[in-house]
Amino acid sequence: MSKTVTRAPAPALAARQPSATRLGLSRAALETRLFFRERDAVIFTFAFPIVLLVIFGSIFEGDLGVSGLSVSQLYVAGLIGSAAMTGFQNLGIGIAMDRDDGTLKRLLGTPLPAASYFIGKALNTLVISACQVVILLAIGVALFGLELPSAVSTWLTFAWVFVLGVLGSSLLGIAVSSLPRSGKSASAVIAMPFVVLQFISGVFIPVAQLPAWLVNIASIFPLKWMCQGFRSVFLGDAGATLELAKSYELGRVALILGAWVVGGLVLCLVTFRWKSRRDG
Repeated sequence: MSKTVTRAPAPALAARQPSATRLGLSRAALETRLFFRERDAVIFTFAFPIVLLVIFGSIFEGDLGVSGLSVSQLYVAGLIGSAAMTGFQNLGIGIAMDRDDGTLKRLLGTPLPAASYFIGKALNTLVISACQVVILLAIGVALFGLELPSAVSTWLTFAWVFVLGVLGSSLLGIAVSSLPRSGKSASAVIAMPFVVLQFISGVFIPVAQLPAWLVNIASIFPLKWMCQGFRSVFLGDAGATLELAKSYELGRVALILGAWVVGGLVLCLVTFRWKSRRDG
């Protein structure tokens, strides 16, 4: 008498594998732990904007010519914009070094989805930028009389400017990571444009005091619009008179930062390389 053997169905492969998003979160946690273990990098990353704020805020203590606003408050808003764009420099240099030392090549041979690697990098950048912003706000309030906004709508403006700015600059950083010929040259190739952008985008020098041709160049990149959005949050309606258009143009800020998110993604897809040039 024959017996019928019933086999249990094999578990679906997809059920055994974490999603790309979950792996990206795990990768972000790993990237964040690795970052905070590098004490030199942590100290420089967080100390640099603090030192700049204290120096510039202490040297330029005068009024902006608008009642209740000081130059130091302007620097707080500008350096917050710079902190939100940290991903451009950190990702551009970090990924170039990962490519040069073979990390990207090894990851390409693992089951880790490519999207998870980039999600991890972007979330790590978001955490670092948020920590920098919190520290700068605390110093601005404690030392330079910065008044935090009380309206929920103003904080919502801060949130979307911050998120769009971090995403756009992070994607731009990923795209430019392919420019350096090696990891050793990445700092020089990527850091210099970032410093130049800070000077022409309203971080250290008010845009109203810059030549028109420099303002036109800065307007191409996201940092100028990020700083403009943050000025609307921390300088309020009174500060709008200091803008070239006598308005913060928040609609235009949202449009351009959103365009940089889309454009940055396209640039990444077109320019990103997993292998170094010597690997072909």
